[in-house]
Amino acid sequence: MSLPDFKKIDTSILRAADIRGVAGLTLDSKTAELIGKAFGTVLIRQGVDKVLVGGDGRLSTPELSAALVDGLLSCGLEVVHIGCCSSPVLYFASFISGNCGGIMVTASHNPKEYNGFKMLINRRSFCGERIQDLGRLIGSGDFETGTGVFKRDDFLARYIERLLQDFRPDGKNLTVVWDCGNGTAGVIVPELVRRLKGHHVVLNERVDGNFPAHAPDASKMECLTELRQTVLKEKADFGLAFDGDSDRLGVIDSEGNMLEADRLLTIFAEEILKTSPNAVFIADIKSSKVFSDEIRRLGGKPLIWRTGHSFIKTKMRETNSPLGGEMSGHICFADKYYGFDDALYAAVRLLDIAGHWQGSTFQERIRRIPKTFATPEIQIPCPDSEKFQAVEKIKEKVRRSGLFCDETDGIKVVYPSSGWGLLRASNTSPALIVRCEADTQDELENIKRKLFQQIKDIYPFEFK
Repeated sequence: MSLPDFKKIDTSILRAADIRGVAGLTLDSKTAELIGKAFGTVLIRQGVDKVLVGGDGRLSTPELSAALVDGLLSCGLEVVHIGCCSSPVLYFASFISGNCGGIMVTASHNPKEYNGFKMLINRRSFCGERIQDLGRLIGSGDFETGTGVFKRDDFLARYIERLLQDFRPDGKNLTVVWDCGNGTAGVIVPELVRRLKGHHVVLNERVDGNFPAHAPDASKMECLTELRQTVLKEKADFGLAFDGDSDRLGVIDSEGNMLEADRLLTIFAEEILKTSPNAVFIADIKSSKVFSDEIRRLGGKPLIWRTGHSFIKTKMRETNSPLGGEMSGHICFADKYYGFDDALYAAVRLLDIAGHWQGSTFQERIRRIPKTFATPEIQIPCPDSEKFQAVEKIKEKVRRSGLFCDETDGIKVVYPSSGWGLLRASNTSPALIVRCEADTQDELENIKRKLFQQIKDIYPFEFK
């Protein structure tokens, strides 16, 4: 039964893969406490009596964490706070702790004013309709009550040991630049590189929720300027960048170019296929056709799926896939690892592969990946309350065009030239997402022009 003074939450924070909003505006401490009460209730009713809580370095994280913990404790749970850490550390701790829940207080790659919660129960992502159910539970106020127990623990040392487990120390010495981006990678990378062979240069390792060096998004080239300059200056083999909670990986090659995640996945897949022939490899709908073509050439089976780290991980379990990932830099290894997205683990695996590359330089391997012409991820501002409706209206218009459309996630229009244009609603931001690809620059511009016009006919916008 609803409580008379029950405070409804802003439902715009209930996203497809997690909970995310603007701290102090759509997501405040009262909301955080209600989320703790609701998630705690779900745990208790599923027979789970323990939950791990971690947090990133954002300025709002301590306050939101404290309120969240209060809500969890009110349900009678054992709450174990594992401190400032990356999302992968929280996942790792949950995987080795047995029957438990987990909540990470983070807004990942979003700007500094955002924050949110990533959740899991017994090693499985808590996402999709279950997040909407959490909102409905908050609406009812039907919470479990009890007297909880608060504890602290630290999993960083155990996590670093696990990262090193799959690194073979007999490879070549490499020069690598690591950009922690003032995010949670800064609590891990300095100790990690101290124990790796080779020459390592670490940038922006101080955790700072203002993100003074650049925005915490490793998937955007404008955030990798310092990394690129340092790679070229140091004549490094490559550079590595991490987002705010270290579950997204960005890579700059030795020539100063970004190695997009879908192309990086093919390098990892080639290594995995040596021991797992015919394996299924998963990438999200935004990925280049190069991913599918290369996976087939290497002897694997490509599968294109919905954008969203939670959805990729779920599909990996369904298909017994050893590797999946997204254009945004989420890379999930089930080969030798736990199947969750971990940018630092992916970085160590890349060092291991590069260190054992038999050619003269690892850059040779990168150059072998075919190139196409593609846009970056283009964001068109659109309120959360309007973005899904806008996509549905544009879908209806495009369907009438007679072109082949893939509706796995949003709408992907495939043109006779074999190029494509994608439109989908962002899972994490108030925006529509557009990406296009073609075999030539002229074809790319033509596809982009056509798709933008179809969007403008339904949802007028200004794009420079």
